[in-house]
Amino acid sequence: QTLEGHSDSVTAVAFSPDGRILASGSDDKTVRLWDTASGAYRQTLEGHSSWITVVAFSPNGRILASGSDDKTIRLWDAANGAHWQTLKGHRDSVNTVAFLLDSRTLTSASYDKTVWLWDAANGEYQQTLEEHSGLVNAVAFSPDGRILASASYDRTVRLWDAVIGAHRAIVISERRTTNPTGP
Repeated sequence: QTLEGHSDSVTAVAFSPDGRILASGSDDKTVRLWDTASGAYRQTLEGHSSWITVVAFSPNGRILASGSDDKTIRLWDAANGAHWQTLKGHRDSVNTVAFLLDSRTLTSASYDKTVWLWDAANGEYQQTLEEHSGLVNAVAFSPDGRILASASYDRTVRLWDAVIGAHRAIVISERRTTNPTGP
């Protein structure tokens, strides 16, 4: 099955937790929703002013988050595609997002070298984690939700207490990069 419809490169994909919906993000600044059983196009979500870098569903399947080069995260109602929140604060492109298993906490990471924590239920900013010296390109919560890991072009993985945001440890990579401050 081939899903076609974006007018530019597709940059991100994510399945809903039940596997019934696929979200795709594109350089055309849109997110498209697809029915995975039939491959049918469902709808287009518009609102970002630059290309989409990441899409992710909350574990309960109710929220779809999209991150963009426009420095924002948009939260959408996954059932009907309605936009209900725009999260602003990053100073550069949002690279990745991840939900805590409770679907209430969202984390985002950016080229601006920061990790942000948000209340996904109401869109409120919670805190910024600033220890990386290079862009942050991956984040993940531990299964119990107590630890947040962030990976950076500074060749480190940092572990944070996800509840209070305290820095716990640094894991330094032996891999050498040619450009530790960017792609």
